[in-house]
Amino acid sequence: MQKGSLMKRSGVAAAAVAGALIALGSVVTLPGTSSAAVSPSPFSVPGRGATVPFTEIEAEAAATNGEVIGSDRVYTRLPSEASGRRAVRLDAAGEYVEFTLPKAANAMTVRYSVPDNAAGTGITAPVDLRVNGTKLKDLSLTSKYGWYYGGYPFGNQPGNQPHHFYDETRTLFGSTLAAGTKVRIQVASTAASPWFVVDLADFELAPDPIPQPAGSLNVDDFGAVRNGATDSTAAFQAAVDAGKAQGKAVYIPAGTYTLWDHVVVDGVTLRGAGPWYSVLTGRNPTQRNRAAGIYGKYVSGGGYTGPVRSHEAGGPSRNVTLRDFAIIGEITERVDEDQVNALGGAMTDSTVDNLWIQHTKVGAWMDGPMNNFTIKNSRIIDQTADGVNFHTGVTNSTVTNTFVRNTGDDGLAMWPDRVANVNNSFTFNTVVAPVLANNIVTYGGRDIKITDNVVSDTVTNGGGIHIANRYPGVNSGQGTAVAGTITAARNTLIRAGNSDYNWNFGVGAIWFDGLNEPVNATINVTDTDIIDSSYEAIQFIEGSTSTVNFSNVKIDGTGTYMIQAQSGASATFTNVTAAHIGAGTAIHNCVGTAFSPVYGTGNSGWSTSSTTCTGQWPAPNYIYDGTGTPPPDTPTPTPPVTPTPTPTPTPTPTPPTCSVGTGDLARGKPATATSSTQSFGPANAVDGDASSYWESANNAFPQSITVDLCGVASVNRVALKLPPSSAWATRTQTLSVLGSTDGSNFTTLSASAGRTFDPASGNTVNISFTTAAVRHVRITVTGNTGWPAGQLSALEVYGSGSTPPPVTPTPTPTPTPTPTPPAGGNLAGGRPITASTHADVYVPGNANDRNANTYWESANNAFPQTLTVDLGSTTSVGRVVLKLPPSSAWATRTQTLSLQGSTDGSSYSTIAGSAGYTFDPAGGNTATITFPAAGRRYLRLNITGNTGWPAGQISEFEAYAS
Repeated sequence: MQKGSLMKRSGVAAAAVAGALIALGSVVTLPGTSSAAVSPSPFSVPGRGATVPFTEIEAEAAATNGEVIGSDRVYTRLPSEASGRRAVRLDAAGEYVEFTLPKAANAMTVRYSVPDNAAGTGITAPVDLRVNGTKLKDLSLTSKYGWYYGGYPFGNQPGNQPHHFYDETRTLFGSTLAAGTKVRIQVASTAASPWFVVDLADFELAPDPIPQPAGSLNVDDFGAVRNGATDSTAAFQAAVDAGKAQGKAVYIPAGTYTLWDHVVVDGVTLRGAGPWYSVLTGRNPTQRNRAAGIYGKYVSGGGYTGPVRSHEAGGPSRNVTLRDFAIIGEITERVDEDQVNALGGAMTDSTVDNLWIQHTKVGAWMDGPMNNFTIKNSRIIDQTADGVNFHTGVTNSTVTNTFVRNTGDDGLAMWPDRVANVNNSFTFNTVVAPVLANNIVTYGGRDIKITDNVVSDTVTNGGGIHIANRYPGVNSGQGTAVAGTITAARNTLIRAGNSDYNWNFGVGAIWFDGLNEPVNATINVTDTDIIDSSYEAIQFIEGSTSTVNFSNVKIDGTGTYMIQAQSGASATFTNVTAAHIGAGTAIHNCVGTAFSPVYGTGNSGWSTSSTTCTGQWPAPNYIYDGTGTPPPDTPTPTPPVTPTPTPTPTPTPTPPTCSVGTGDLARGKPATATSSTQSFGPANAVDGDASSYWESANNAFPQSITVDLCGVASVNRVALKLPPSSAWATRTQTLSVLGSTDGSNFTTLSASAGRTFDPASGNTVNISFTTAAVRHVRITVTGNTGWPAGQLSALEVYGSGSTPPPVTPTPTPTPTPTPTPPAGGNLAGGRPITASTHADVYVPGNANDRNANTYWESANNAFPQTLTVDLGSTTSVGRVVLKLPPSSAWATRTQTLSLQGSTDGSSYSTIAGSAGYTFDPAGGNTATITFPAAGRRYLRLNITGNTGWPAGQISEFEAYAS
């Protein structure tokens, strides 16, 4: 994928050997990491999650003479990535795990781990597969697809922070085994591997191969070679091209086909004999950025910005169906620029059904703009990065009834990155054990639905469900920020959330982040169960978030708090119950009234007065009792808290989220249209951003757009706009204005006429009419001289309106005065600080927060970069001390930089010329610049190079008088 998560760019040196890594497997239990009881299986939640064809048995629940390891939720330890945080270690000949089949099965998938080798290229070792005591075959277990090291973007050379330990292998038994059959995985020898860890086994009845459909084409007839190393990419491409030309489906027979490159599909069905039989695999032996994958055509100016070959251009592809086959790749490392995903490009009006995707970089990295794309009934496992990512302008698209496990980054993600994602849904999916980041996330996006899913076992740097304005391109100016209504309903989160190894505190099972800009949308979290979360259940961090409405939410078991408020947020809580809060205190809030919850009825098991602000993050305390039942209706007795007195006056019920208001009565209101094109939905016309716009279906007049003012108002004018850019040449749209009180019966407010939009006058048309009392305002467009569709970037409605009841604003706290620094102390500590750029969460404020473990990092590969601190007044300065985190993980590096000073913030002079400054962890990772003392208010670092990472990096920028 083309994004990082919350990771340390430490440039880790590889120093460990396989023997040291093998020792990790001997972990049984670790202080402070075990649960008091086992929390539910992700397959035990009726009516939610994917309906999978297999029955899963955890190894620790099977018969074994091996050693159960775990429970453990600490990143880089083997049990932390196991399903349920437990597994079984086998380290001697004759040791086994034996599963008793609960129902008939002819196929099995085993999730396991074996150690890496000293070179980081993995080992391969056999174990016996025995049926009722008799050996059936060898199972080959390998670590070549796992074991990554260090911080993002990771390396394959053994070093610190090992992770991504597990892999999966599948096999057919050759016959159907009856219920009650005993299937054993047994170690025959430890010569090839000193230990084997078994996590679980999935048993199923794989259906018979699907025969070739009548009238379809066969890839073999175009020269594809089964079960060999011959590259069949050209044969597959010829087959799907012929299928499009002839209007015929293309069939992949049972067998394994080697592809060294993408097959580009458009207007065709590609189907196999079933994912247990028809398999695509392979990777170009010399061009390692080419590998097996099925791609739609790229859209010019869309999500993919790399080089495009002629047969890949002209997207999106349309009317594609991919079904009933497997893509099992050969990707053993993570290189974000490489297009080595199973599925990619852009596919509109297309469906993926019953695919098995394994060992690729991303299961489906879809670069829009594209519309109406569905992935369903599929399995995505063992990915280097994401399971699925809807990247840039993906609209009206869905992932449903899909099972995702062991992704190297987010399980299911949406990232608009410059063009809005609108009206997408992740529904009825099961997402287990993402090694990094979140089970399910939407970075930005409008009117997104995350519903009826089960997620479990987040490992690090993420939570179960995440809604955030984060990552490049996510902002309201481009219409890509979180907007509209976000629905997170009927989800179950099990052992979700975990520690962020850069922030050094827990991440919530469900969390909200306004890093790029405040989150401003209606977010409804309803009918949701948060069970045995690893740290806090709910978290707000960075920027601010409004408004989140929690309703019918059951929280049972938190490692620390119920709520961790690290940034401003408005939220409502109705029928929210809680039990087994590990920290004893329900809420950690150090932002005061910036966290402004409204408590409705039906809340129980926690107290609004059970609040603390310690600034310290306790180790998780797992007191969940393992029942998974709804929490009791009485408050948790430990620790005792005084009941919160009834406020005076009693709070009124949560106000409606929509009222008429004043000013532009249409701003932010619900908008609908007869049609829209790609990401140019009707909400663009009421978002207050004149650069985003609604566009109807083309060549299909009449078209209309309607806004609901949320109440009857007296209106007398509309202002209609197109983007102000001169690129929008003058055009005349023929349109009328209509109004309605009930949304059904409309009357004409202004008759149809040609309205000219001229960029020379702001591309704006004002239409006045006789004052009318209406709730719904509709613009009907019957012609457009500039484009064959209705187009509006703003639909503004004005009139007398109505004013909502007055609200007493929360007083702004008086800022605490910055203390005068002591004589000889750090003059820059806590002062205002800015930077030319920053990457992800590594903001400039990290560089003078008096914490050497947090750091600023600039945008990558974009020197020069600057970091500027305002000392508050002209002060004599004679020495600057620069630091990087003291951890030895931060390998020695040299940054080339100069120091400048200014008294007015405009005119800077050089204090110390450009030179290389070496940061060596053996010497504290500190560099000092001394110079003749002089009066300066502003100090600026200008960084032009860094041998350890392609960006400027500073954890502390300190200034001293001498």
